[in-house]
Amino acid sequence: MASLKIVVLRAGDTPPDVAREEGQFTGFIRRAADGAGRGEVAWTEIDLRTDGALPDPSAFDAFVMTGSSHSVTERAPWMLRGQAYLRELVDRRRPFFGICFGHQMLAEALGGAVQKNPNGREIGTITVDATAEGDQDPIFRDLPRPLRVNATHTDAVVTPPSGARHLATSSLDPYAAFAIGDTARAVQFHPEFHAAVMRGYVRARAHLIDAEGLSHAEILATVTETPDGAGILRNFVRHFIP
Repeated sequence: MASLKIVVLRAGDTPPDVAREEGQFTGFIRRAADGAGRGEVAWTEIDLRTDGALPDPSAFDAFVMTGSSHSVTERAPWMLRGQAYLRELVDRRRPFFGICFGHQMLAEALGGAVQKNPNGREIGTITVDATAEGDQDPIFRDLPRPLRVNATHTDAVVTPPSGARHLATSSLDPYAAFAIGDTARAVQFHPEFHAAVMRGYVRARAHLIDAEGLSHAEILATVTETPDGAGILRNFVRHFIP
């Protein structure tokens, strides 16, 4: 019998080559969270892009939202429905962890602002620095400072929600992580990505990267494994789920 029940709210798909060779977001999240020490976890994936019913928040122990190639600025009907659901999760103090698109959707749902990152595309293995508040937050507990993680995004949270606590920054993103209350955390980067997945994203975005005046070959050469990044997901499972 599983000790925890966690829902992955899927908001997108990995690029075709990544999907074929490495899989999809839920598999990466499960792999990264493995070893949190909370016993067996039953994972349920729900695709937010469908019109299927969303679960009663009280029926599960925690919720994780994936990344996506979509932009929350599209404000598609499924996104607005997802934002309403996130507000319910926060209001009911259900443990929630948002990744990339999930980070941005949580910000918009609670009154923050997302737009094209004025500092440009952030992709590859990057360095994240915890703020003073982030240093004290359980999401970064027992992890090195600074932290190496993998990331890929063009949008960014430019104004966090009212009451959000600022947890981390990167060289291109001032709001790389934030907290809402005791139960909701969100990060712009991808703690679940291992190096092969990150390389697949760089290859899939190569034409866009090069067109923007960057070098996908140089970025590809710097991609590394980021095992400490996965510790963020393990910390979420360890410290945020009663």
